[in-house]
Amino acid sequence: MSERPLQGTVALVTGASSGIGEATALALAAHGATVAMAARRQDRLNDVAARIEQAGATALVLEADLTEQAQAERAVERTVSELGRLDILINNAGVMLLGPAVEADTSEWSRMIAINVNALLHCASAALPHLIAAAQDSDRHVADMVNVSSVAGRTVRAGSGVYNLTKHGVGAFSESLRQEVTERHVRVALVEPGATATELVSHNRPETQRMDQERFADKRKLDAGDIADAILYVVTRPWHVAVNEVLIRPTDQAN
Repeated sequence: MSERPLQGTVALVTGASSGIGEATALALAAHGATVAMAARRQDRLNDVAARIEQAGATALVLEADLTEQAQAERAVERTVSELGRLDILINNAGVMLLGPAVEADTSEWSRMIAINVNALLHCASAALPHLIAAAQDSDRHVADMVNVSSVAGRTVRAGSGVYNLTKHGVGAFSESLRQEVTERHVRVALVEPGATATELVSHNRPETQRMDQERFADKRKLDAGDIADAILYVVTRPWHVAVNEVLIRPTDQAN
């Protein structure tokens, strides 16, 4: 593989202000892509953009609440208008709010559906025409959408029912869309991380965070960079190779 296999491409990464999104934006830029980054925390995006630019690449910061369809559409429009095209969409924005369904705070359910499902759908819908066009006119002969899901899209646990629902839904949508657009050379991949050391658990109540700490007290979690490596692998395959799913767990994680 060339040291810069993504030279000439433009990628949009959602949830790029930290964790997997940040690591993926840096990895794509290091391999030649011009990277647009969307999230709500502009200050964090500015920091990531500065690191990309210091390394000699180009980054575009897009402050956006992607749960709002108009803002998601605007993020895609700005990417194309300011960077010229869109070859790769990484749908990474997500939140995990765990807890029993009995007497749950259902506003947390709504928040997970809004971010994990609706934001992904908004970005996918806005990006698809540009990805189809890029697959037709690029030297790569292919475009990519990578939807970041979770092992929770396969394995159901008590206390994570709505999170499981959102991630199972992402998997179903990804497979249906893949069947629709694969013959147009738009590859749709599902990446399903297991336990990864990011901010995701910190959004939960203290008791849930303690449970996570106890569960993985003697286990090594994945790093965000491990998931970024998997995403990079997916989008740098030759045009005729489509990696449809990547389930990636820490070696120490049994389920």
